[in-house]
Amino acid sequence: MAVPKKRTPPSKQGTRRSHHRVVTAQLVRCPQCRAMRANHRVCPVCGIYNGRQVLGPATATAAR
Repeated sequence: MAVPKKRTPPSKQGTRRSHHRVVTAQLVRCPQCRAMRANHRVCPVCGIYNGRQVLGPATATAAR
């Protein structure tokens, strides 16, 4: 079984893990109700996505 010859230095380990960060969700304003919503998602307040009513007001309120 292969065993590493030398221990990996912390800088090399950090370079390898540089893409393992947590990214915050991108929020945009809903053009209809001006509430903050996640990008490319149905607005939880008014239920509109891409200019169309996708969820009814009762469903949209329950999703919050």
